[in-house]
Amino acid sequence: MNNRSQKFQDFLQLHFIVLLFGFTAILGKLITIDAMELVAWRMGLAALGMAVMLFFIKPKFNIPKITLLKIIATGIIVAIHWIFFFLAVKVSNVSVTLGCMASGTLFTSILEPLIERRKIWWVEVVIGLLIIAGLYIITQFAFNYYLGIAYALFSAFMAVLFGVINKQFVKHHHPLVISFTEMLTGSIAIILFALIAGINFTPINDIPNSDWLWLLILAWICTAYAFLGIVQLLKRLSAYSVSLAINLEPVYGIILAFMIFGESEKMDIGFYIGAVIILLSVGIYPLLEQKFKKN
Repeated sequence: MNNRSQKFQDFLQLHFIVLLFGFTAILGKLITIDAMELVAWRMGLAALGMAVMLFFIKPKFNIPKITLLKIIATGIIVAIHWIFFFLAVKVSNVSVTLGCMASGTLFTSILEPLIERRKIWWVEVVIGLLIIAGLYIITQFAFNYYLGIAYALFSAFMAVLFGVINKQFVKHHHPLVISFTEMLTGSIAIILFALIAGINFTPINDIPNSDWLWLLILAWICTAYAFLGIVQLLKRLSAYSVSLAINLEPVYGIILAFMIFGESEKMDIGFYIGAVIILLSVGIYPLLEQKFKKN
């Protein structure tokens, strides 16, 4: 296979994976069990799928104890992020959730400089202000979904916190080892919290067959496969190409949601104006980053 054909196939796979990322919100709407147990199953089944990958790849597990504790804590952050993400989907809709999740760039512009102890970059400030404007417009035209907006914004914040912290781990350890540890510990943490808080999960026999199908797709295809696919693609594609494609996740998700759920996803024109402002802000960020470069 020549380089041009390989690159074309790589970009097709990349956009398919981004489509899967957008599909997770739809699966959250289709699955009937509560958000907390949904995430417990997602992380547990994803850990199982990653364990199979680890068996064949056989990377080193030499992680210092202090780092391991940090990774375990990050797994809990991931769990919280996903719980609030699916809560947002269930109390509002896919469009509102994905529109607000695009605000992650705003939170990154604040958190990353703090954690990495560098100056805040003016380009990130400008992008952040544009996103605030987009979010303001969304809240004016989707106020009936104020709880979903709040959940989605908190989920976006936790997702950025997880990403910024995880960035420090992957510099020194195999990404699949880190993700397996986070998935497993996140699932265990949710189960332990439910036991302590007296929260009853749906008995296994009472979970509908359709939920099992969606859970397996969510855990093994949209999580385990998608993760491994991104890692493999980063060996052949630039990080810029990958990040630019991932910015299309809300677009793909909102289009899919409208095709599947129809009228329940239809919003006022003002919502779409706000969403477009956010998506354009996120989309132009890599271009500005390349043009002006961070110090």
